[in-house]
Amino acid sequence: MHAIIGDQRNNWNHLFLHSINSINLTASLMAGTSAAIAVGEAAPHLLAFKLSSVVLFTAATGMMLIVNKIQPSQLAEEQRNATRLWKQLERWIHNTLALRAPAESDIEEAMEKVLALDKAYPLPLLPEMLEKFPETVEPTRWWPKMQRRGQETKKACVSGMASNGWSRELEEEMTGILRVLKTKDEEEYVRLGKLVLNINKTLAISGPLFAGMAAIGAGLIGSPVDGPLPVLLGVVGGALATVVNTLEHGGQVGMVFELFRNLGGFYRRLQEEIESNLRESEVEKREDGELFRMKMALQLGRSLSELKGFASYASPCLQHEDIKEFAGKLF
Repeated sequence: MHAIIGDQRNNWNHLFLHSINSINLTASLMAGTSAAIAVGEAAPHLLAFKLSSVVLFTAATGMMLIVNKIQPSQLAEEQRNATRLWKQLERWIHNTLALRAPAESDIEEAMEKVLALDKAYPLPLLPEMLEKFPETVEPTRWWPKMQRRGQETKKACVSGMASNGWSRELEEEMTGILRVLKTKDEEEYVRLGKLVLNINKTLAISGPLFAGMAAIGAGLIGSPVDGPLPVLLGVVGGALATVVNTLEHGGQVGMVFELFRNLGGFYRRLQEEIESNLRESEVEKREDGELFRMKMALQLGRSLSELKGFASYASPCLQHEDIKEFAGKLF
């Protein structure tokens, strides 16, 4: 269903984009024709072209307000990401069943993941639609809150000898990765998300504004208001509305914003996985250290040898400004 809805909303984006652009360009042409007729004083034809232009510009303004509110390209990206995450959850359940008979805790964990994913990416458009222009940009969260494995918040003291695959060196690596993820990767995608959101807000306001000005200008053609201003408002305003609409929805700015927000969520989830293990005071209750290290390397797009370099970032003496490297190399 998420894949089907995603295709539908992607089709919405293309349909509205081309329809609104066609309406704006047609109305601009009619406004220009009205100005030419006004010079020739053919009153009946002038009224027909002028009214048609005003009606088309008004319709385009209303359509742009609706489309800018729902952001079809962002809706499509939400459903594409939801489809991928549901497939991951399905594979996780299959793997759990293949390894062992599911326990009660496995069932509870699966249900928590289902409910969290359903909340993060609602299927219906209304009334559960996610806010498209939030006041603050936060990474998307599609996973349940990870339970702390132990009551102690300090790191467990692990000797140099391996214990469940964990060692002091591995703890330092994970602590360094955790610090880099917080100060560089997540922060970078939140910053980019804010930038794209501001651009999207500007375009979402400018498009209907230009179309509304064009409607006013088209209505004033042939009126006692003399001069080229009504013609400029009608023709140029419609052309600018078309350009802005193409930049916003043809460029799929809403989709780009959702993409950055999802990437921020990806890195935040990795942070919570690392914190959940490091906070466990009993090393035997953690995930297997070597497997966990390999999983982090795969999800960050790095080799195991590259992870060793992050141990230097675990030092509390190191300032955030001194961290120049990003942990993830996949995106």
